[in-house]
Amino acid sequence: MNTIWKYLQYGYLIIAIIFLVEAILDWDTDREKSFLMLGFTVFITLVFFFKRHFRKKVAAKNKQ
Repeated sequence: MNTIWKYLQYGYLIIAIIFLVEAILDWDTDREKSFLMLGFTVFITLVFFFKRHFRKKVAAKNKQ
């Protein structure tokens, strides 16, 4: 099960990249939407790092 989560966590990065590209493409037409997308990008990236840290912590605990 841990192997599945190891690979699924990278889905967060893919979603963050999609939001970042969307923000860049809409920058000239709709700045408010672009700022919202950039906010989502930062939030999703932080979630990725949190989940990765937590998964490694649980894996280390299970090895003991």
